[in-house]
Amino acid sequence: MADSCARPRIPLINRAGGLLFWVSVFGRVHEEGGIVTVLNDVPLVSAESSGTRGRVAELHEIRAQALAGPSEKATRAQHAKGKLTARERIELLLDAGSFREVEQLRRHRATGFGLEEKKPYSDGVITGWGTVEGRTVFVYAHDFRIFGGALGEAHATKIHKIMDMAIAAGAPLVSLNDGAGARIQEGVSALAGYGGIFQRNTKASGVIPQISVMLGPCAGGAAYSPALTDFVFMVRDTSQMFITGPDVVKAVTGEEITQNGLGGADVHAETSGVCHFAYDDEETCIAEVRYLLSLLPQNNQECPPAVPCADPRTRRGDVLIDLVPADGNRPYDMAKVIEEIVDDGEYLEVHERWARNIICALARMDGQVVGIVANQPQTLAGVLDIEASEKAARFVQMCDAFNIPIVTFLDVPGFLPGVDQEHGGIIRHGAKLLYAYCNATVPRISLILRKAYGGAYIVMDSQSIGADLTYAWPTNEIAVMGAEGAANVIFRRQIAEAEDPEATRKRMVKEYKSELMHPYYAAERGLVDDVIDPAETREVLIRSLAMLRTKHADLPSRKHGNPPQ
Repeated sequence: MADSCARPRIPLINRAGGLLFWVSVFGRVHEEGGIVTVLNDVPLVSAESSGTRGRVAELHEIRAQALAGPSEKATRAQHAKGKLTARERIELLLDAGSFREVEQLRRHRATGFGLEEKKPYSDGVITGWGTVEGRTVFVYAHDFRIFGGALGEAHATKIHKIMDMAIAAGAPLVSLNDGAGARIQEGVSALAGYGGIFQRNTKASGVIPQISVMLGPCAGGAAYSPALTDFVFMVRDTSQMFITGPDVVKAVTGEEITQNGLGGADVHAETSGVCHFAYDDEETCIAEVRYLLSLLPQNNQECPPAVPCADPRTRRGDVLIDLVPADGNRPYDMAKVIEEIVDDGEYLEVHERWARNIICALARMDGQVVGIVANQPQTLAGVLDIEASEKAARFVQMCDAFNIPIVTFLDVPGFLPGVDQEHGGIIRHGAKLLYAYCNATVPRISLILRKAYGGAYIVMDSQSIGADLTYAWPTNEIAVMGAEGAANVIFRRQIAEAEDPEATRKRMVKEYKSELMHPYYAAERGLVDDVIDPAETREVLIRSLAMLRTKHADLPSRKHGNPPQ
């Protein structure tokens, strides 16, 4: 009895003879003694069915093989790691039935090291486009089941093509990353493929939204593509990013550390700032990617999509009056202020767990998307330091690139003092935030809730650096520094010579506050456009944003600026 699992052995017949003729589509065959052995598991088509219907059937069989992937065993191994397959991820990301694949039948041409024996369809990356809530989105997804998702020449060419298509079409690009880096067997060709990706990331920067979703390992030069994009998502336990892995670290420095300890989601979300969003599972992560896309425009020539809003624009926020203490030394949660002002209390915080002394978030007001930058008095009293400056600067640049108005809530006592901050470059890092605000041409509104001291007041989008409108609550204190510090400097001699220095100091502090720090001092000098009732903040901001919607501002003609690094 013939072995049903054996490769088929087929008579080699001349096509011209008009007899039965078999071809191996995209496969390899071996001839010996007039017998052809099919070496790949590929569909076979007879000459009798080689008309249009036969070719269509053949096509469907090939597509089925490509869709199924390398093997059921590889799929089970992927699921066993708590990971979805590339196609399952795309299904979660895009609207049902909207995905259109590009170059599904692409195969590599490399030889050597056994590659010629293995030429799977797609070459380890799935590329194409679909829709998210009806809007076009381009996507590529590494298939870890094929070569561990490693990038080779054909693999890279597919990514290059879909990136070029996204730029040309003016639509967002989402990368679902789960790959082992460059395909070692293909040598420098694989490295050159990464170079092409980096070049396109840079070309697309500020033109279309780019989102990197890390769903597996990402090591070496491969980590630079996500770093060049606008947003990075990670999944705990299953995704890691690092330039050199734990083994190399141990060999060079002697330090022992796990992959997650070196470059896991929590590390990059809390310590390095590489990751903007971290989630426990892929389903939640990809759902949040869809939500982020709903807040972003298709490209830099469009505005973010507006939605109908059931939250009244005139809704009062009486709770705000008691939420923020008048005593500048008492902390409060700025997140609660934001919730009270934005539509339905909903917002998406970017870099929520990194540099927590400042909040950067996307929200809607009257259905229109806005970017919010706010000091957080609950952490380090809301001071600006190196990390907060970097975080806010990048966020402001992103908002400006994609036509998102910026609302800034100030309660800042200054820059964080200290040797570490000065030696770490707080001057140039703080200048990044200053540069970002000064360079932004989108509508900009600042609201001073309480403290606004020194250089930090200027940097946080003050009127003097181009804020379109500046409002303040009656609890505002705008000054070079706090009253206590100012009195100690200005009245140092009087305090030292007084019979009761402490009583004199208190009197001088009170005098300084009454003269230079009363709530209307800045308004009297035109540095604040209006002092408003906190309960009316939502209505004031919405009406102001509506007025500024048609704002037009041009920067000087130049190739590009040279921002501080």
